[in-house]
Amino acid sequence: MIYRIVNKGKKFAYLVKNREDFIALRNTKENLDNLAKARKGDEKAKAQLVQFAYNIGVLNSSVLAGCKSIGSYFFHDVDCYDAEQSAAMAQQILAKKDEIGLMLLEKSASGGYHLVCKRLPGTTILENQVRIATILQIEMDTNVHDLQRVVFSTSGDENDLLYLNDELFEEPMTAEECEAEYARLKERERKGEEQVPAGAKKARKHYKPWLEELGTNFANLRELINNATEDKNKIRDNSCNSCQNKTVDERVRFVMEAVLKAKGLEKSDFTDIGGRHNAVKIFLSGANQLLSKEEANGALAELMPEHWADENIQACVADFYDKYYNPTQKLTKDQEGIFTQSRRLKENESSQPTLELDANTPMHELTKLFASETPPAIPKDVPKLVKAVTCNTPDKYKATVAQAMFPGLMAYPKKLNFVYIDNQVRELRANCLIVAGTGTGKDSCTKQPLTRIIADMKARDEENRKRLKEFNDEFNSKASNKQKPQRPADLIIQTIKSDITKAALVQRMDEAQGAPLYVRINELEQWDKIEGSTGRGNQFTTLKLCDDEGNDYGTDRAGTQSVMGSGSLHLNWNANTTTAKAIKYFRYVLTDGPISRLCLATIPEEEIGAEISVFGTYDEKYDAALKPYIENLKQATGTIDCKEARKLARKLKDECADFARLSQDRVFDNLSHRALVIAFRKACLLYAANGMKWEKSIETFCRWSLFYDLYIKMTVFGDLIRHADDDIQTSKRGPQNLLVMLPTNFTLDDAKRVRQQQGYSTDTYHTKKMIRSWIYREYVTQETEHSFKKALITEGKK
Repeated sequence: MIYRIVNKGKKFAYLVKNREDFIALRNTKENLDNLAKARKGDEKAKAQLVQFAYNIGVLNSSVLAGCKSIGSYFFHDVDCYDAEQSAAMAQQILAKKDEIGLMLLEKSASGGYHLVCKRLPGTTILENQVRIATILQIEMDTNVHDLQRVVFSTSGDENDLLYLNDELFEEPMTAEECEAEYARLKERERKGEEQVPAGAKKARKHYKPWLEELGTNFANLRELINNATEDKNKIRDNSCNSCQNKTVDERVRFVMEAVLKAKGLEKSDFTDIGGRHNAVKIFLSGANQLLSKEEANGALAELMPEHWADENIQACVADFYDKYYNPTQKLTKDQEGIFTQSRRLKENESSQPTLELDANTPMHELTKLFASETPPAIPKDVPKLVKAVTCNTPDKYKATVAQAMFPGLMAYPKKLNFVYIDNQVRELRANCLIVAGTGTGKDSCTKQPLTRIIADMKARDEENRKRLKEFNDEFNSKASNKQKPQRPADLIIQTIKSDITKAALVQRMDEAQGAPLYVRINELEQWDKIEGSTGRGNQFTTLKLCDDEGNDYGTDRAGTQSVMGSGSLHLNWNANTTTAKAIKYFRYVLTDGPISRLCLATIPEEEIGAEISVFGTYDEKYDAALKPYIENLKQATGTIDCKEARKLARKLKDECADFARLSQDRVFDNLSHRALVIAFRKACLLYAANGMKWEKSIETFCRWSLFYDLYIKMTVFGDLIRHADDDIQTSKRGPQNLLVMLPTNFTLDDAKRVRQQQGYSTDTYHTKKMIRSWIYREYVTQETEHSFKKALITEGKK
């Protein structure tokens, strides 16, 4: 189906019913004018082109947000920036239109192509994109498989709209079937059951799936199945040739052994003259949903090396995969167990090592960091206070606890400020939001360390709560004509409850005498009670004030007994949530400031059935290790100029700015500003806890903490912020270093091409401006007027 997308504050989808309406929308004067400008590099005009969506099924509502209905077709994007190559590519696509199930082919505004093809039932958009890219042998972008993908149109002219099948205006599934299919596919994604190579799961603009084993297997499997009825002998020959030198990998061997066990087969059954044909059929009945045809042949070659290529055996294999292979078929309980464990073996083989950042990690390694599937690992050498706090924490949770420890610790100093690189003073304000999956241990891993950190503060607060209750009881017991007692002046209560009212919060703030308040929230949604607002009306004013020095917070009341007060709200907090809830919670304020003020942490998911992590003992010995640092924090006050912290902040600022210039990623640049302040505050806290003494490991730790925080922000919110700012949904995992994409010797046109690939303006002014900044920073040198050469350091060489 085809939907026109219209933005009215949020996006609405309107069904396009026929070819005439579709072409009319594309050929309006406004759209044609914008298309002409867009093809000259005008990005603003491109953003005004008519937009369509092709992945969606039958909708019960026109609101695009929250759509959970997948259709029978899917969108596929092909980049091309050379006119001659583009024409050849169109012929290549049209020549295989039946094989790929082509429904629509149009030239994009940038010179590439948009394809809409039939989706194989039961398979995800990404699986189908891998299949199409492999059949066509044309690079794909791994970032465009989201359901709500919106596509810029071109014109209805035959030079732009090269092919259109009217079937595309109909959807064979009902609305209920579309929603059920979406739910099934999301479950497959969640369980890691997509049949795609490992590389397809990474953010790659120019990915070639046919160079990876599973991509080739998937495409060949479909090709063999499609041709089976026409030429079985040819299939058998191709299959045999591809398997002759095939080495069975660990995953295939595991599946083979598990199926043999489940079916009660012995290896001798495959060499028995009278029974090997039946043994093959029994084996295939358990394996053909778990292994590709080539993999099954590889297993048979190991089980029966002298007979697997026999004509009758290969005919049996071909018939099984022709008649019984069905990717939508529900796996049996035995098959589910075998698949889950075998997939884990595959992931372990292809998993990338986690990047560990230290003070000497070169800046160009940040490209690898943001392309990684996991955040950077916490350094082995950490400051003494971090080591003391995390000493009883399993390795899996050390990074989480190391991020979460700061809000409570920063609640101890009273009126302590540090001079930042902009010469403004920064208070030790802190928060930490843990964003991780359900059941990963968000609360349990931090509960003991955070409880022990604030134990002194909590003990005093409980005593003062008792005093406050006694005062209230006495006050309320006095008759109106009797003299009322005066409220005690030293009722400092720093640890507040999440259901506190604004009046009570003002009271706590006023009585704290400049000391920070602190709250620990199990679920992020409880912040609504502090904020006093929910849903779309929640603009997180209080949350933003928590991070702002010199804010003005308070209440004015007329009643004699009403709470009146004003001042600077200083509230540190810890909270937990899941990724889905975090996105939903902040969806209306993506660019309004709350997200940049957060300090994020996460917890890696473990394999199903993993062993339980064992914690150390939190006892008097643990408390004694923390006590010297907490005592130092209690005594710390005044405005401090820590030259080492300022030097570190300047160094980190330059790193972020350099990477922003190289990546041209404005979201990263904007998020990095406050993230730098957060990292600076942590360095200052560690310095103060050390008795105003600097440790070399503070630099390594705070650099890691900065990029760990930014990695999670970009992963969870990066695409959403881009979408909110530009009204265009893109899917870059993280910023890309544009200089890395260029050859050592490059021209002005090369730079324009790279900018175009990343969706940036390609006009000469902006391209030259970018290169001039690179020359100034000594990333490149100028050879001639329009040619340049990269410096060795930008290529990772010294």
